[in-house]
Amino acid sequence: MINATLLDFAFSLSGLNDMPTKHRVILFSLTLLCYFVIFLVNGGLILMIVLEEKLHEPMYIFLCNLCVNSLYGTVAFYPKFLYDLWSKSHVISYTGCLLQVFLIYTYAITDFSILALMAYDRYVAICRPLEYHSVMTKNRVVLLVCFSRLVPVFWESVHITMTSKLQLCGSHIDKLYCENWAILKLSCSSITAHNIVGYIITFFYFGHDVFIVFSYVHMIKSAVKSREDRRKFMQTCVPHLLCLLNVSVAMLFDVMYARYGSVSVPQGVRNFMAIQFLLLPPLLNPIIYGLKLTQIRTRLFSLCSNNKQGLG
Repeated sequence: MINATLLDFAFSLSGLNDMPTKHRVILFSLTLLCYFVIFLVNGGLILMIVLEEKLHEPMYIFLCNLCVNSLYGTVAFYPKFLYDLWSKSHVISYTGCLLQVFLIYTYAITDFSILALMAYDRYVAICRPLEYHSVMTKNRVVLLVCFSRLVPVFWESVHITMTSKLQLCGSHIDKLYCENWAILKLSCSSITAHNIVGYIITFFYFGHDVFIVFSYVHMIKSAVKSREDRRKFMQTCVPHLLCLLNVSVAMLFDVMYARYGSVSVPQGVRNFMAIQFLLLPPLLNPIIYGLKLTQIRTRLFSLCSNNKQGLG
């Protein structure tokens, strides 16, 4: 039995153990490129929204929050992963492991909160356009953004506190990073209470999807009534649906595989399935929105044109 409260306790991560050195070099280069692109597209969109006064509207503020959350989540994984690709020993301290779990999980469930807020914003804009500015006030937007971040922090703080009190009978994690379920499987005692809390959190945040679906049913009913509403729906709601599908599929797949996946699956496949929610949403969400939202696309093309004229 291991006293998991000892500060010198460490976990070993085995996701890279069977990977040849030449493959690690290639993976390091691709990962570094991917991380750079994630920072570029998310950081660029954040700067554009912050600096462009015309984009200081609720929908773009929520989008900015989504991009900030992507940077927040990926910084918990990519630096450690890049370091492990060059290291022969893949270990992480007990405190570092819990911190990584906290950051990654709060990132994941905050995405659902922000997407739910974006759906609510579009619902008010399309179904109650005359009330939009009285409903989506500056103070209310700030309050909603704060709640979208603080509620996930509360839930995950409860979960991490419970996990930190466990007595562990092992230190081996068969993943590329620390994951809460992997730690729970090392417990010497019952984890029934942890499972209950975990399922409550999972159903609570996937319940956001149900809310979004219902809001879109109302939006579609309203959008078919006029050409303007149809245009607004196609421009602002379609990218939101694509991002929701992107996040939901990646997260659901990871949750289900973490609990019920087979060890007979090749390690490389398991590694990809484990990191896809840290790869696809942060990379694709800002690209989807940047290409689809007219104001952002127009501003981006304007900046590119000015740069070309300056170079000329």
